[in-house]
Amino acid sequence: MGRYDRRVAVITGAARGIGFGIAQRLASEGASIAILDLDETAAQEAAARLELTDGARAIGVGCDVVDAAAAEAAVQRVVDELGGIHVLVNNAGVTRDNLLFKMTEEDWDVVMNVHLKGVFNMTKAAQSRFVEQKYGKILNLSSVSALGNRGQANYSAAKMGIQGLTRTLGIELGPFGITANAIAPGFIVTEMTDATARRLKMEPEELQRLNAEATPVRRVGQPEDIAAAAAFLCSDEASFITGQTLYVDGGRKLG
Repeated sequence: MGRYDRRVAVITGAARGIGFGIAQRLASEGASIAILDLDETAAQEAAARLELTDGARAIGVGCDVVDAAAAEAAVQRVVDELGGIHVLVNNAGVTRDNLLFKMTEEDWDVVMNVHLKGVFNMTKAAQSRFVEQKYGKILNLSSVSALGNRGQANYSAAKMGIQGLTRTLGIELGPFGITANAIAPGFIVTEMTDATARRLKMEPEELQRLNAEATPVRRVGQPEDIAAAAAFLCSDEASFITGQTLYVDGGRKLG
């Protein structure tokens, strides 16, 4: 028996990177998976790559989490096709980095909408099902950037906002058998961090080396590191934990 046998998990922004890593980990423990992504083709291709256990299924669903109607429709499709929803991982995110004096209003709005409005929309769509069944696990992806990071005023504000939202969800939804927690990753090797390296005019390997040297455990993170933490926080073993943010950063923010 896997920890997620007969469970259905929805992961947003999961066609690649951390989201896909979480999807694969939960699938390996028995969950049926719905991968949501803005690009439905990419979501379907990612779902097809998952290694599932016997009896589990996976689907890819196109969804703009900023659109409340689209979020509701996506959750309903998951319920219809996979038979329910038990876990929601709000992972979808974007960056529009710039120093404050160069940051545009659009840069601010896009990041706020995807990270905060997107989490709000998806959580609201899922919580009605969770409340009815008196069971649900919500996991939101924050970031160490929530503690402040040069050139990321929008991203930092959004990621700290997610932590406040997570605490409030824990208070409001706990009486209905629902937990809500967050993970704040440090430097994780993904396509997004590779793009950051190139924007800084360096090779991804060089950026990884510099971050590893600045991290107490002397390495950078992999999507599997976040997936391992997610698998615990979304499981029944973590049923007495809610409203918390776990920093998974190799000790980077200790100093």
